[in-house]
Amino acid sequence: MADRGQPPRAPRPTITAPGGAFLRKLQEHAPNSAQLIGFLTLLISGAILLLLTGLTITSAVMGLIFFAPLLIISSPIWVPIGTVLFIAVAGFLSVCGFGVAAVAGLSWVYRYFRGQHPVGSDQFDYARSRIVDTASHVKDYAREYGGYLHSKVKDAAPGA
Repeated sequence: MADRGQPPRAPRPTITAPGGAFLRKLQEHAPNSAQLIGFLTLLISGAILLLLTGLTITSAVMGLIFFAPLLIISSPIWVPIGTVLFIAVAGFLSVCGFGVAAVAGLSWVYRYFRGQHPVGSDQFDYARSRIVDTASHVKDYAREYGGYLHSKVKDAAPGA
């Protein structure tokens, strides 16, 4: 470029003022245009949401102020209706829940007896075998102990 007749650019003078290092670092870390647009978008969106939040709270309070006397006057009607509706909905949801549980249980039993090995069937088989083993041990113990008691009864009452 020096060929065209323009004098060469002089290097930027270094700032030797007391805050010069600070100003230089500030210029190095200045945001670019994309960061600036992003920050402005965030700021505008936040302001709009804050405004909408304020309007929502204001309208809720105004509605409560307007409808509170109506609710207080008609509360002898609404409280029993609300109680009956709550009990009806709770009962319906309970029946639905118990129905779903029963269908799931019957489905598991059906698959188990069909030999399809549903989830948990291994644990069920293990528990069943443990119960059978325990029952046989108790039966053997009762036979031994019952024979012992039978002999003691004959010793106590020989004619019995």
